[in-house]
Amino acid sequence: MGRKPKADEELVFNRLEALRAKAGITRQQLADAVDVHYQTIGYIERNEYSPSLVLALRIAKALNKKVEQIFSLEEN
Repeated sequence: MGRKPKADEELVFNRLEALRAKAGITRQQLADAVDVHYQTIGYIERNEYSPSLVLALRIAKALNKKVEQIFSLEEN
């Protein structure tokens, strides 16, 4: 799971932890909502794993946000 991006991969930044906390939900609750293990949410929050497009869309839907409000190619 917590793989680091390869040298030729672009890093994807995210605001997941802040948005999840603001929504008042735990990693486990978000993980259950998007059908992944809670550790996957932690890996994403720490930028140790970039989610697939499908998972990014599920996360956005669960948080009632647009994908670009959560994930970005530029550091926020």
